[in-house]
Amino acid sequence: MNLGRKQFKMDFAGKPLTLEVSRLADQADASVLGRYGDTTVLATVVMSKKDIDKDYFPLMVNYEEKFYAAGKILGSRFVRREGRSSDEAILTGRLIDRTIRPLFDQKMRREIQLVVTVLTYDGENDPDFIGLLAASAALAISPIPWDGPVAGVKIFKTKGASEVKFNPNLSETANAQMEMDAFLSGTKERINMIELEGNEAQESEVVRAFSEGHKEIQKLIHWQETIIKEIGKPKAKVGLAEPDEKLKKEIKSFLKNKLEKAVYNPNKQEMYENLGGLKNSLKEHLEKKEYSEKELIAANNLFEEEINDLVHEKILKEEKRPDGRKLNELRELHSEVALLPRVHGSALFIRGNTQALGVTTLGAPGDQQLVETVEFSGKRRFLLHYNFPPYSVGEIGPFRGPGRRDIGHGNLAHKALRNLIPAQEQFPYTIRLVSEILSSNGSSSMATVCAGSLSLMDAGVPIRKPAAGIAMGLMIDQSDKTNKSNKSYKVLTDIQGPEDHHGDMDFKAAGTDSGVTAIQMDVKIQGITPEMLEKTLAQAKEARLEILKTMNQALSAPRPQLSPFAPSIISLQINPELIGGLIGPGGKVINGIIEKTGVTTIDIEDDGRVFITAANQETGQKALAEVMAITKEYKIGDIVEGTVVKILEFGAIVEFGGGKDGMIHVSELKEGYVKKVEDVLRLGDFVRAKIVKMENGKIGLSIKQLTK
Repeated sequence: MNLGRKQFKMDFAGKPLTLEVSRLADQADASVLGRYGDTTVLATVVMSKKDIDKDYFPLMVNYEEKFYAAGKILGSRFVRREGRSSDEAILTGRLIDRTIRPLFDQKMRREIQLVVTVLTYDGENDPDFIGLLAASAALAISPIPWDGPVAGVKIFKTKGASEVKFNPNLSETANAQMEMDAFLSGTKERINMIELEGNEAQESEVVRAFSEGHKEIQKLIHWQETIIKEIGKPKAKVGLAEPDEKLKKEIKSFLKNKLEKAVYNPNKQEMYENLGGLKNSLKEHLEKKEYSEKELIAANNLFEEEINDLVHEKILKEEKRPDGRKLNELRELHSEVALLPRVHGSALFIRGNTQALGVTTLGAPGDQQLVETVEFSGKRRFLLHYNFPPYSVGEIGPFRGPGRRDIGHGNLAHKALRNLIPAQEQFPYTIRLVSEILSSNGSSSMATVCAGSLSLMDAGVPIRKPAAGIAMGLMIDQSDKTNKSNKSYKVLTDIQGPEDHHGDMDFKAAGTDSGVTAIQMDVKIQGITPEMLEKTLAQAKEARLEILKTMNQALSAPRPQLSPFAPSIISLQINPELIGGLIGPGGKVINGIIEKTGVTTIDIEDDGRVFITAANQETGQKALAEVMAITKEYKIGDIVEGTVVKILEFGAIVEFGGGKDGMIHVSELKEGYVKKVEDVLRLGDFVRAKIVKMENGKIGLSIKQLTK
């Protein structure tokens, strides 16, 4: 069978890049097989044939990892197949979604599903890059209306380096001292999605790196445009949910002089109560006018559009925000630590109506999370879990575990803090930080960074510096969405309520007083320019430093002592060759020490690091003595003390600690002739002896030579 393959090739960042279009998945509206190095993905896109009766644009993006892609058989022992998506797969799916979604007309009501499946993974080239590129190409050549193409690039900068690297191999970055590790995507004209992890990166360096990265993105988009020109299908004509002009005028007329009073209120609850009452009044008014059910549904969107237009106009023309703040003004801040008894560390951070409770728990090294995915197999010793219960927004809802949003917000806060966590050699604990969002009205993920930083310090975790985060917004003149003049926009600090919902950008930036540790950006427009990025980062830095001042009033440095409820960990280094003897057959020796001393756990790493976790130092020291005795490496000339455990015809066996023993030959018991061992030693005697011989693991002792 002829699959009708068409391959398009180029080199990117020094590696071969291929997009292939063929009859694979030929019942989809479009499919593209993308390959970068030896990492391969299949992107397919399908649009339904009919509109659905909903008041939103129904787009689904699925990112599917297959274990076979990495040549692994994963899953539980009983279910060796792919199940729920890993957190990493969910995050990559969100990354693609956040890049492509703004380029659809949000008035479309056709269901669209994009599926990116990882078919092979070479361990060097992250599927994020080729996954987004193949998805863009599939959408662009399909008949689905979409204002692409887009592309993304991975940006990596090493501390002290003058240049950034684009799409480096993972082996190049694994042990490098990172300054920034980012994924940037956008259109030919604008940047529209950012994910950045930084190690106190400077704002100026971030802007420079992103400006250079956007030039690389433009190369990939120009290449896609040649593909579209050759094989792209004409775009389908799809109806848009355009409401009746008469209905529009009716709603405008009804809301005149009413909407501003409802929206412009510093109290969130009062504002939403006012808006809810106004919406009900509008519905009753339209029902009296005998508008249909379909038109009433459309009225909800028009109501939101009126709020959107009002908020934009007031901010752009008058710099007037709904709660009365200046454009760069923060809401009221509050920081507090040590709220909860018995937990190892706790902190509350409040910004306006947003409240985050951070709780830190310290555990043994053995409490590390084991992670095994297509892209990564290993352990994590710093865990951050973000919880967003329905009561935090005054709603009722089921608790079904973390969703895509919770995972994304938690990952952002994790990035913001993990490079400040001390190395295991300095602080051997496993650290779990949980953020409970008690109330939400604008950027609970950045409140998590603040509460988390304080909670870690309250627990005595010696983080390098405290970190804080802030959410920034953007309002662009709606009549000039391309904003070619770059002037008709305003940057907002600490967005909330209508600014968050109706704003054109959600830009979250976290860091210390020395630099940036995380950035995440999404837009509802085409994207932003480097100038907008620079201004946003500068304004975000001002806010971050102000927040840090408030946090420092509660706690400015890690506590010198751990909580009395935290476990005690004693660490030591042994010769890796002695690990087997310490563990013993079937774990007999190490389990015996745990049972005898009462410690919680004894964890042993392959490199010989031993971690003893106990409820207190006294118990830990007992186990330490046992471990040191077992792993002590003796040499000829050492003096030992022990008990006679066996009498032989030709000598006595002495056990001298750690399960080790040696033999004193009858000739080495004392000066002169000894007829019988029992003439000098008896079973149970405590003796001191000198090591005089070591051969094939056997130790020869002497009392005679000790007395010389």
